[in-house]
Amino acid sequence: MKKSLALITISIAALTLTACSQDKPTSTVAQAPQEQTPAAMTAPAANKSGGTSGTVVETMNAAGYTYVQVDSGTEKIWAAAPAFTVAVGDSVVVPDGMPMTNYHSKTLERDFSVVYFVDSILNASSPDSAMAEGGMQEDQSQKTKAPAADDVDLTNIAKPEGGLTVGEIFGDKANLSGQEVTLRGKVVKFSPKIMGKNWLHIQDGSGDSEAGTHDLTVTTDITAEVGDTVLVKGPLTLDKDFGYGYQYDLIIEDAAITIE
Repeated sequence: MKKSLALITISIAALTLTACSQDKPTSTVAQAPQEQTPAAMTAPAANKSGGTSGTVVETMNAAGYTYVQVDSGTEKIWAAAPAFTVAVGDSVVVPDGMPMTNYHSKTLERDFSVVYFVDSILNASSPDSAMAEGGMQEDQSQKTKAPAADDVDLTNIAKPEGGLTVGEIFGDKANLSGQEVTLRGKVVKFSPKIMGKNWLHIQDGSGDSEAGTHDLTVTTDITAEVGDTVLVKGPLTLDKDFGYGYQYDLIIEDAAITIE
């Protein structure tokens, strides 16, 4: 009799636990991530390649960042950069950036399928922009005439150990694409703070001026002056298109520069 009562008690307890568990179902909805600054985010596997240029169709500010939706004519993307002045209808250039998928902004109370976070966005419609003022006019394409080096002495520039000359880089560009290269040369033009970077034209006396293989464009965060001898290290990129016709057959981006 006692054994039967014990079995009945156990069965009732089991049924009670089962009923309780059914009253508290487990949620299958994932919580949106809390809003973070880009520095605190985990970078996803891939970046948008080539950047995007187009017209701003929507914009807003939040947590020190300006968000813009850009219509390139073939697609619309969201991008964000440290706060800057922009309005609907402005023409902008968004460089390569870090894509954040399924991003939730607590400040805006809004979800984005993808947002590209970048260091800066160039507003070509702004009267203060470097593009509007002609700051990039001579940097527009390496297919155009490179800046003259009449006032810069390009004699006796020694090729660095294990490095290459400007002419050699152009001559072997197909094999060097995507690789880090090292060269020594002199700055023949310096354009600061364009799209968040400093732009240098480097020459070392090699290459063919008629063919345009004597002048190499480099971007960096280092400040230099025309006539400085510099040691350049950085990855070589072919056929770089920043949008709005700013195309480069050959460019070294985010280079490490040593002024000698």
